Amino acid sequence: MRIGDLEFDNPVWLAPMAGVNDRPVRVLCRSLGAGMAISEMTHCDMSLWDTKKSLHRLDHRNETGPISIQIAGYDPKMLANAARANEERGADFIDINLGCPAKKVLKKAAGSALMRDESLVAEIFQAVVSAVQIPVTVKMRTGWDHTLKNGPKIARMAESLGLAAVTMHGRTRSDMYKGEAEYDTIKKTRDLISIPLIANGDITSTNKAREVLKESGADAVMIGRATQGDPWLPGIIASELSGHNKSRPDPSAQILIMAGLILDIQEFYGVPMGVKFARKHIQWFLKRFANGSQAWSQLCTICDPDLQIRRFLELIDGGALRDGA
Repeated sequence: MRIGDLEFDNPVWLAPMAGVNDRPVRVLCRSLGAGMAISEMTHCDMSLWDTKKSLHRLDHRNETGPISIQIAGYDPKMLANAARANEERGADFIDINLGCPAKKVLKKAAGSALMRDESLVAEIFQAVVSAVQIPVTVKMRTGWDHTLKNGPKIARMAESLGLAAVTMHGRTRSDMYKGEAEYDTIKKTRDLISIPLIANGDITSTNKAREVLKESGADAVMIGRATQGDPWLPGIIASELSGHNKSRPDPSAQILIMAGLILDIQEFYGVPMGVKFARKHIQWFLKRFANGSQAWSQLCTICDPDLQIRRFLELIDGGALRDGA
């Protein structure tokens, strides 16, 4: 699949989950076979870019390209300026967030709230496309709610205004992450646009990815929550979609790989935040194992980074983890 002049290794992408898929996670998932990893959402207000949170979200050192920066906001001029600044920083394409359902984002009339104002969305698309020379994409939901499922219409508008690709999560904003994703609206979108379309929502296995690609007609899939604690999943799905067998390594090897992620997270955020951020990845990882909760109980309160990694590595001894949650 291509977006503009950019070519991607495979059609299985890592979603831009804020507070989860930071640089260490993106680097690991790409090394394990993900075709692309979109950055965490960054606010378009450049006066906030000196905060620790924004500095981390805008840090793409050592990442394999293409590099995509996702920006959020409601002001066309601010979004255009943010896109231009990120292009100057080395971004290969800009992704506009129309999908975030979080209340703190909606309070600022950004994210999925924008889908209620199609004229403003058009202004945003025009402003950002005009501001940069690199491709611009958009990630959205199917609509605000089930009475305003206007995702296909906005996707068609995106193409007409020069955007290079659309990612659609198969839920409305009102659905949040409840229930099952639906792909009918993504299929309707496919019928309306010719630019690349990426389907997102409830993709947890190769069989599910095949089903979604067939049902929706999308060019690629984007995986979010299913990758939490399982950075191997995108690479496995990508490999199997291409007709090759691939599996996760044994638990001891998985522990060693996750230990590398823990160390990278500790270094990336420093103390004490690095330990806190690493905890959630440890917990997600351990949930995949039959006796993971017992192991987690020994790790959940550790505050010292050296002790955290040492105790985690001790899980290798005696084959402490057993497959099957």
